Amino acid sequence: MSSLTAARVLKPIGTAGSLFAFGLDVGRAVFRRPFQFREFIQQAWFIASVTIVPTALVAIPFGAVIALQVGGLVVQFGAQSFVGSAAVLAVVQQAAPIATALLVAGAGGSAIAADLGARKIREELDAMMVLGIDPIQRLVVPRVLAAMMIAVFLNGLVSIVGVMGGYVFNVIIQGGTPGAYLASFTALAQMADLWQGLAKALIFGLIAAIVAAYKGMNAGGGPKGVGDAVNESVVITFLLLFIVNFVMSAIFLQIIPSKTG
Repeated sequence: MSSLTAARVLKPIGTAGSLFAFGLDVGRAVFRRPFQFREFIQQAWFIASVTIVPTALVAIPFGAVIALQVGGLVVQFGAQSFVGSAAVLAVVQQAAPIATALLVAGAGGSAIAADLGARKIREELDAMMVLGIDPIQRLVVPRVLAAMMIAVFLNGLVSIVGVMGGYVFNVIIQGGTPGAYLASFTALAQMADLWQGLAKALIFGLIAAIVAAYKGMNAGGGPKGVGDAVNESVVITFLLLFIVNFVMSAIFLQIIPSKTG
């Protein structure tokens, strides 16, 4: 009984190690040739097609909620002129990368895991290895790079739509002035905040694609195993995203004062 308990305790550690090793294999395979450019374009188009509409729809309430909450809090302190900058800072730095990552992981990542999982149970991956074709270089690398690129583009979409939604709700519902909202953009937000959001989106897309590909390529047990792999990939990605977001935000807050000071 104790051995079973130890095995259950050590299993997550072994999975984390295997996932990290898989990520290193993907990193090495990126520099191998030939690069599967056609597969990359197809995967980028597919991920964009399944995520762009949900991302735009999610961005509107994100910006609205942030504008309402931040606007109400700032007004209580008598700093109405900073509503725009506070809302933009919250959207660009935190809301946009997280919303993008959740949608890339939920829509694009689940599709990647399902596709590779289906190939695994049909033994297509084993057949490719027998033929001397590396599945990571042929299938995983284009999907990872496509997810990273689309995550960056969607981050920009969420930022624009979120800021516009915050502007509309602040001006119409809270009675703010358009000039004050627009003029305060640069009061708190800096260019470094935009770069932070882009860096987060890039890393979040990388994490989502690697986890999805890992779970898909290690699926087993028939169609049920593929479904379990998809669910596990989404859950693991969500947990990793929030942890990485906290770490990156903490590092960013330590770096920026030294740059601005």
